[in-house]
Amino acid sequence: MMLTERRGFRLLLAGASTLPSGCLTSSIVSDVAELRARSGVAVLADVADASVDPDPSEDARALLREPLDADTAVRVALLNNRMLRAQLRELGVARGRLIQARQVANPLFEAEALPERNTALELRVEYDITSLVLAPLRAKAAAAELAAERLEVAGAVVQLGYDVRAAFHALQSSRSRLVLAGRMLDVFAAGRDAATALLEAGSVPALDASSRIAAFERARVTVAQLELEVADRRERLQRLLGLHARDTPWEVRAELPQVPDALPVPDAPETRAIRASLELAAMKSRLEAIAQRTRLSRTQGWLPEIDVDLHSLHGDPSTGSGPRGPWRFGGGVALRVPLFDRQRGTTRAHEAEFDALMERYHGVAIDVRSAAREQRNRVVSAHARARQYQKIIVPAQRRVVEQTQLQYNAMQVGVFQLLQAHRDQLDIELAYVETLREYWDATAALDALLAGRRVTLGTAASTTDSVLPGGH
Repeated sequence: MMLTERRGFRLLLAGASTLPSGCLTSSIVSDVAELRARSGVAVLADVADASVDPDPSEDARALLREPLDADTAVRVALLNNRMLRAQLRELGVARGRLIQARQVANPLFEAEALPERNTALELRVEYDITSLVLAPLRAKAAAAELAAERLEVAGAVVQLGYDVRAAFHALQSSRSRLVLAGRMLDVFAAGRDAATALLEAGSVPALDASSRIAAFERARVTVAQLELEVADRRERLQRLLGLHARDTPWEVRAELPQVPDALPVPDAPETRAIRASLELAAMKSRLEAIAQRTRLSRTQGWLPEIDVDLHSLHGDPSTGSGPRGPWRFGGGVALRVPLFDRQRGTTRAHEAEFDALMERYHGVAIDVRSAAREQRNRVVSAHARARQYQKIIVPAQRRVVEQTQLQYNAMQVGVFQLLQAHRDQLDIELAYVETLREYWDATAALDALLAGRRVTLGTAASTTDSVLPGGH
């Protein structure tokens, strides 16, 4: 190589060196399998190594061919909810960071032509030894972060299951309330017709007749509100299911079931909730990650940056070998000693972050225990009230209606007293439906807590809780 001036060029290897511990796959298949086991679900969206498809999965569409119950609705959401699918794919972000953290520095290759020194060619290889020491520490921190991400997504799976159940119960409740409101509207219509006929016959004052007519018109408005409520709650459930276009005409199976005779409340719910808590487990992994980053910064604070190099020269004018003489080899070590920058600030920041997260960990543990007691109390209370309606109040009011009907047939009471008895019965049945919804929501929230996720009970009470005007 004949050159008139010094020329230099450096070539960086494109391939990255990996740790001696072996290759780490970039697929999230194992991550999805693990969080499926942690969340206790049978099905989950298969997004690993799959491209994004805007259409619902075929498995979800197969489930939609039959009317949905709460369990089937949850399965559809787990397959098709877009926010959950995005969270599953984001596991690949944490896994990619783990893969990168396991990498060590690339070697640096340098080749120089030195004609002014009668050296035909100089070859040099440099390598950062420090990266070999620090890579395992970085990898441990990244592995803990990936574990935390898996636990948080598992919590999101449990949360979605609760949200779907709550939305499903709310839709069932609204549908039942609409049916009852329609029946009550018929009662109000009968009262209006009776009042109009009696007014024409001169048997009742105009004020009474006008009150009955106004009550009927207010009832019509309330029924329209309930129709809108049913549509709104259906759309909320539809969003959770991730459905659109031709997949929207699905049906809901049956109505809210009655509460069971025996109260299915587990023993020691506080202990079980603490052991199952995905939130606490994720915080433990975060604490481990912070501890590993603290260890890394401390190591960087005292470990010199060590570079070793091996170089070779071709041609030596001092020996008379000329530019085409033999190869000569040598080596060297370069140290960057941490005299001034000891990573003290970074280490202190990690320590403070660790302590703050530890405080939050203990706070969350307190909240989980409290939530277990709270949800148990809600289940017990709603169960007792629903049983009271189911066994005593509803049958008693039906007997009141039956007795009032007998007295009306015997001309001992008027038509308005009979209509009022029907209104009272329907009011009680409406309250019973809402109590059923409250019980099943509380049960779903307790199940979610024991599966590892704290949830907040939705405010799914109807906007027409006083459902129809009394017309007394």
